[in-house]
Amino acid sequence: MFRVTIRGRFKGLDADGRAAVLAAGGAAYTEAGTFTHDEGVTVFTFRCQVPAGPDDGEDEAALGAMAALEAYGQPYDVLRLAVTDMRDIKVRRRR
Repeated sequence: MFRVTIRGRFKGLDADGRAAVLAAGGAAYTEAGTFTHDEGVTVFTFRCQVPAGPDDGEDEAALGAMAALEAYGQPYDVLRLAVTDMRDIKVRRRR
C-alpha cells in the first residue's frame, strides 16, 4: 500500500468544481482521495491511498494518485508530490 500526498494549486475553479472539492474534503487517505484546502479553495493537499502490487514502486503509486486527482476533473498545478511505501513502515509494539 502506498500513501501519496499531492500539494497543488487550483487554476480557475468554478462553482461546480468548488462544490466537488468541498464534498471530497477530509484528511484521511482513501483510494478516491480527499482534499484539505485553504479558505478560498485555491491551494490544496490531496491525499490518496494506492494499492501496491508485488512489483509496484513509487512511480506507479504517483501515477495512480494522479489518475485519482484527474478523476475530479478540476484544473490544477502540482507544487509537490510525496510517496510513502507503507510496506517499509516498521511498527514497534509496546510490551
